Amino acid sequence: MDMRKTGRRIGRRTTGAVVAALAAALLPWQSASAKDTSAAAPPPEVLPSLRQWRPGEGEFTLADRARIVLDGVRDSRTTADARRFAGELATGRASVSRGLAAARPGDVVLRQDPSLKGSLGTEGYRLDVGDRVTVTAATSTGVFYGSRTVLQLLNDDGRAARGSATDVPAYRERGVGVCACYINVSLPWFERLMKDMASQKLNQLWIEAKVRSDTDPASAFWGYYTKPQVRTLVALAKKYHVELVPEINSPGHMDTYLENHPELQLKDRNGVASPPRLDISRPEALTYYTSMVDEALEVWDTRSWHMGADEYMIGSSYPDHPQLQTAATARFGADATPDDLFVDFINQVDEHVKAGGRSLRIWNDGLAGKNGVVPLNRDITVEHWLGGGSVQKPSALLAEGRPVMNSAYALYLVRGGYTTQTRQLYESDWTPLRFEGETLPAAAANLTGAKISLWPDSAAAETENEVEAKTFMPLRFLAQATWGGPKPSGTYAGFEALARKIGHAPGWSNTDRTPLPDGTYRLTAGARSLAPGADSGVFLVRGAAASWTLTATADGYYTVRSAGTGQCLDAVRGKKYLGAPLEVGAELSLGGCSATSRTQRWQLDTAAGALTLRNAVSQLHLTERAEDGAAVQTTDGTRLTAKAA
Repeated sequence: MDMRKTGRRIGRRTTGAVVAALAAALLPWQSASAKDTSAAAPPPEVLPSLRQWRPGEGEFTLADRARIVLDGVRDSRTTADARRFAGELATGRASVSRGLAAARPGDVVLRQDPSLKGSLGTEGYRLDVGDRVTVTAATSTGVFYGSRTVLQLLNDDGRAARGSATDVPAYRERGVGVCACYINVSLPWFERLMKDMASQKLNQLWIEAKVRSDTDPASAFWGYYTKPQVRTLVALAKKYHVELVPEINSPGHMDTYLENHPELQLKDRNGVASPPRLDISRPEALTYYTSMVDEALEVWDTRSWHMGADEYMIGSSYPDHPQLQTAATARFGADATPDDLFVDFINQVDEHVKAGGRSLRIWNDGLAGKNGVVPLNRDITVEHWLGGGSVQKPSALLAEGRPVMNSAYALYLVRGGYTTQTRQLYESDWTPLRFEGETLPAAAANLTGAKISLWPDSAAAETENEVEAKTFMPLRFLAQATWGGPKPSGTYAGFEALARKIGHAPGWSNTDRTPLPDGTYRLTAGARSLAPGADSGVFLVRGAAASWTLTATADGYYTVRSAGTGQCLDAVRGKKYLGAPLEVGAELSLGGCSATSRTQRWQLDTAAGALTLRNAVSQLHLTERAEDGAAVQTTDGTRLTAKAA
């Protein structure tokens, strides 16, 4: 089993004495003056909290027909952001103007001054609340983040206490990771996530997802994304100032690519192949992997690439695969080990992506912490999630000058498994200095930040809507810890109350998850109707008069129960992975209705008066198999009409 991606807890917790010491001391991003100011006059209630706040006298009131005044803005991105910002403000009637002379009391001014990059960086901003609210930044991203703060300040009643702030993040990477590595996570879910990330100034989204390949059509199975879908994700990320970091894991966890490539699968000493493992002793292994990377990057078009490089030998060991030692010795001499072959594979991928102007990232657990013949390239970012054992400690990686990100297991959310203990982290004053197995005494310039990671280990355990609800507080905690302002409340209860009061980002849409009222319907596609069939199957049949009872579930889906048989539409047939059949073509069926079964939950997607049925777990749609009309899962669903029965 995948240790990182199962719910298995790796019980490494800071001792009570260390927690108490951290709680009593100033956090690394706090200063005595900041604390004293907070005690004298409460700062604005925003998340993440402002790094510095200097209170003024009186109150600002947003004009009923306020102007968003652009000053020094010459790029189209800031202009587009300003237009959206105008619609997000509490009044919803703001207009956009140019030139400081147009500003009036009650307006919001967005200033862009590239000369301030030295003091504000690429993401910081100054906030001045007086007769007008003024956001000043060096870049479009800084202006955008300032506007996110203004929305939180004003969207309650359009009023805010006067004062000023300089708000610059403590860490340059403030990330979220989503493994859509076997399952398919819907695009509306990703957009809602990015909106929330933007509102909290989280700036990096790692996605492990398969792009449907033209280079290797044999890999088009399980939960993949089409190239137009990936381009949609790229456009959304740009809109919300989020950096995407895509991944194809290698040389382990490659079963989603290698299932139909036995020639590339690593075989043990008995000749038994392992579909998840790429045989890196073979030269064609690198050629295959980099061809997939190149094709994926054509559509992702990102600055970074993540190759995973984790858990290659999980459940096995190098001696079980003697060809790896043979290849290591042949390439690097008698002192070489399979670890050297592994590191060399990573280095070759690094050189390949660098040739395209990109940087490489990996997980830390494959680095054994001993001097080998082949050193890992120093420019590779190491994301540290696993501590203990023989793996290198974060301090050692940082001392070597490597970029290191804190992706601690404590920040994981696993479907059907471990969930971030947000209260414990908040109350113990967790910061990115606290890794699994080691707490750093001070920040380092090459400590990039921290990331929360979402894994789908048991796909059938929870729906993506349930995961979305679970991530609300962890995301806000991570934003607070990585942006670096003073704790907004002395208690977790106060922190959560503030987060719930602020809520989701303006424009965050829960989507119309229940477009039809509960009731009994005929589901038709032209002259065909969805109907029960032989052996608990489901078919689209001409002339059938079957009816179905749709009942909304608490997490925003429907159960679809046959009025004739009393059984519920289900997705449990076919080859199972992560607890559910996730591949295209799996037959749908009827089964005994269960209130807890996630595979019996269905999303209704509506468009142009028609709807499609999409399974809550596989995110694949119901369609008919051409040869016999059987209902199966596919990426593009049959358009249905629901008629009251």
